[in-house]
Formats: sequence, structure tokens, C-alpha cells
Amino acid sequence: MHLDVLEELSGITAGTVEANIGHTPLLRLRFLDRELDNGVQVVAKAEHLNPGGSVKDRAALSMILEGERSGRLKPGMTILDATSGNTGIAYAMIGASRGYRVKVCLPKNASSQRKQILRSYGVEIVETDAMLTTDGAQLIAREIFAAEPEKYFYPDQYNNDANWLAHYETTANEIWEQTAGAVTHFVTGLGTSGTFVGVVRRLRELNPAVKAIAVQPESPLHGLEGLKHMATAVTPGIFDATLVTDTLEVATEDALLMTRRLAREEGLLVGPSSGANVFAARRLAASLREPAVIVTVLCDGGERYLGDE
Repeated sequence: MHLDVLEELSGITAGTVEANIGHTPLLRLRFLDRELDNGVQVVAKAEHLNPGGSVKDRAALSMILEGERSGRLKPGMTILDATSGNTGIAYAMIGASRGYRVKVCLPKNASSQRKQILRSYGVEIVETDAMLTTDGAQLIAREIFAAEPEKYFYPDQYNNDANWLAHYETTANEIWEQTAGAVTHFVTGLGTSGTFVGVVRRLRELNPAVKAIAVQPESPLHGLEGLKHMATAVTPGIFDATLVTDTLEVATEDALLMTRRLAREEGLLVGPSSGANVFAARRLAASLREPAVIVTVLCDGGERYLGDE
């Protein structure tokens, strides 16, 4: 039978994996409903359900497509970038679909599961100094690119406007539609800051009163992969501090405990940064004295962290 006939009979979706990025559900966290009695709802954007398993699928696709449109990414080139893991996995998935090789620089202490996933896609991994975090990985990526610029497409996710534009054009509009415009607060962690910047800029156009809460680890030494302690890290070029209403700091232990609760009480197996986001959203919710709708983000799946605690 031809594929078009199969589609009609079974609902098979033709096309590439990138066609299925986005349009993730917004989930109501029932265990927080039971704990809160002030009319505040906490809902979570299930970005771990993207085909590559994380919120970074959106930004990676946006940066690759922009590279192709601008002519900076040509057939035969290798995609190169620094990553804590998730963007690298997204590059790998989309690169495989579109015919590009991928090379990533990431800290040595990135989870072993993330490295295994990258290697499964055939990605070349350059491990960098764990103590220098993703800041050190960026330095190495720039050195590699400078040595052979004709070989690589270097998106530079920390300084690429296509990163935050992915969330401005998709994630924010989905949140607005899924909450019927009722969202009052947006809470998420800062890594590249693309999700925060893109979502907040668009939501503020739709409703200038929306409050934006940035989540950070409470100290430079932490176990929340993908999140930056901004006071001691290199600030991403795309970050816009004027968008921040307030900042909440979260301890690694609190984030991990919340991650376990999400798995055991909601059936949501997600990673530590998701736990940090929900912990911060709960703290915010408990402090409010009037009804509100708080939206946060489940950044990635928990499978890529199993055994690393």
C-alpha cells in the first residue's frame, strides 16, 4: 500500500521529526491544587514530550533553519556548538533528519545518559572542564570554529536571536491559547535564557501585566544541569534583564525532591531543572493572596538523569 493510503487508514503522519516539534500539552499539577487554597493554579508546559525529549528542540530547529536561510549552513558542513546536553541532542536529531553531522562541546560532568544519547546519534563529543561549566565549553567551541570556519556552522545558542525567537513565535502563543489568555505569571529557569526571553516578550505584547519570574540555582556549585547561576556565569548575549519581575533561587536538593514528587504523585518523569521550576512556581503560588494562573516548564525527561543522583 502507498504511504498516502496508509495515512488515510491509520493516521500516520508523513514528514520529518521536526514537523512534530512543539504543540506540547499544558498540564495541571493536581498535587499542588490540593496544597494550595488561595485560588492559584500552577500548570506546566510539557516540553519533555517534544520528539528530542526537551524544550531545546524548538530553539535548535529555529537556529538550524535560520542558518540554512542565511546561507551560513550549507550541505556538507558540521553543526558545532557548546551545550549542557539537551541542545546538542536536539541538533543531533534534527541534523540526522536534514543530513548534517554534529559536534558538541560539553562539560565532563554532563550526565552519562546525555552522552550516550549523543553518541547514539553519531555525535562527536568534546568534553571540557567541568569546573568551567558551559562557559568553558563555549570557549572551546569558539576555538574549534575559529580554526576551521569553512567546515562548521556555529549557531552559538547563547548569542543567537533565533533561539529566543523560537519561543516568541511558538511556545508563548501556545501558552496564551492553552490558558485562554488567563496566564498571570511565567516561571522558568535561566540557561541560555532563550525560553524565558522569547516567552516573556510575546506574552507581554499580549498582556503587559504578565509577571516573569527567573529561576536560578542558589549557588555557583550546583547539580542543576542546564541552569546558570547568573551572578558567577557569563551572561548570555540574548538575555534581557529588564524582562525579569523577580528572581527565585532554588537549592539542588529541593529541586530533586520536587522531581521525585512529580514522578510519584503526577506520573511525570522529568529532569532536575523541571523540579527547580515547579519548586519555584509552588513557592510563588503560596505567596500570592489572590487567584492567579502560573505557567512553568517541564524542560526535559528524567530518563537522561537516572543513576546520576
